[in-house]
Amino acid sequence: MSKEVKVLYVDDEVHNLRSFKATFRRDFTLFTAESGPEGLEIFKKEDLNIILTDQRMPEMTGIEFLVEVQKINPEPMRILITGYSDITAVIDAINKGQVYRYLNKPWQYEDLKATIMAAFEVFTLRRENKELVRKLERANEQLEFLLRQKLLS
Repeated sequence: MSKEVKVLYVDDEVHNLRSFKATFRRDFTLFTAESGPEGLEIFKKEDLNIILTDQRMPEMTGIEFLVEVQKINPEPMRILITGYSDITAVIDAINKGQVYRYLNKPWQYEDLKATIMAAFEVFTLRRENKELVRKLERANEQLEFLLRQKLLS
């Protein structure tokens, strides 16, 4: 896989973090945190593409964490993982945290890997689109300038 994909996984259950690291260490560049506040500190320092978070954590829920992430930088794709079937959490994740996907625990390697890769593809396309829009705006500004120069001559 691609080590250029940078993933942060936040979960208060250390064994889940260890399992995630052991499973995906060869596929992606990984960062893990045991709480939302710890995850935010990593998020502020690293240029991440994908954010995975557990929903039920003591200091800060996954949705609260994703809302804070979005305030700092809305670009990374957000995935909520939980062992509980809580429809309110799903609705909040979609409405407040603008989550790309919602997955149930325990996750399956192939499913999670495919989800991360699909999320990275969307992330990459959005970033490329943003750059193309910037280039188009710059080209339009240059054309407008040339047109004004021509009209003044």
